[in-house]
Amino acid sequence: MDYTIIIADDHPLFRTALKSSVGHALQEPLICEAGSITELQALLEKNSSPDLILLDLHMPGAHGLSGLIFLRGQYPDVPVVVVSASDDLQIIQKIKNHGANGFIPKSTPLEDLKTAILNVLDGENFWPDNFQPAESYETSDIEARLATLTPQQFRVLGMISEGLLNKQIAYDLDVSEATIKAHVTAIFKKLGVRSRTQAVIAVKELEIEMPSQDSQNQENQS
Repeated sequence: MDYTIIIADDHPLFRTALKSSVGHALQEPLICEAGSITELQALLEKNSSPDLILLDLHMPGAHGLSGLIFLRGQYPDVPVVVVSASDDLQIIQKIKNHGANGFIPKSTPLEDLKTAILNVLDGENFWPDNFQPAESYETSDIEARLATLTPQQFRVLGMISEGLLNKQIAYDLDVSEATIKAHVTAIFKKLGVRSRTQAVIAVKELEIEMPSQDSQNQENQS
């Protein structure tokens, strides 16, 4: 079977390493790369049903869990596995809560990575051995609202979060300023906010606080 895999990570060297690992796990897969949420959206507009997305949470255009929430809202049938440098169990729980099909630490050995990819492609989920998931979870209001944004609205919201003005966003997206104003109005309505500042604050609620190196060392010593 010919698989289409999207690797979404803003570090070119890691994308290259992950591409090599995927190539070892599968026979001649079609591998597409994205270095930002905007690039990921462009790939999905061309092919809305890849077999698997390997997603890094920390990319330009995303705030913490927002990229994952967007994918679950707009492409619910596409398997998404988060690949992250952090293996903090609380973060993994949040990732599971938001509909990911698995989690792979970036330090995972090649053979384990191959197993994880094959398991998810076979319709299973993959979580680290030391992860014991909690089953109960209630989606917050902002999470539910964010999932309703269209791809273009999510793209505009990301640019608003970066501090860009409507005129700058219109230029970057090659559309009229009136079109951006219409998107902004729709975004405010869907998020239940009245200003750009409130929209940014709402999105930042989804940020993930990565554990410090000191706290990780303390946990390892305990």
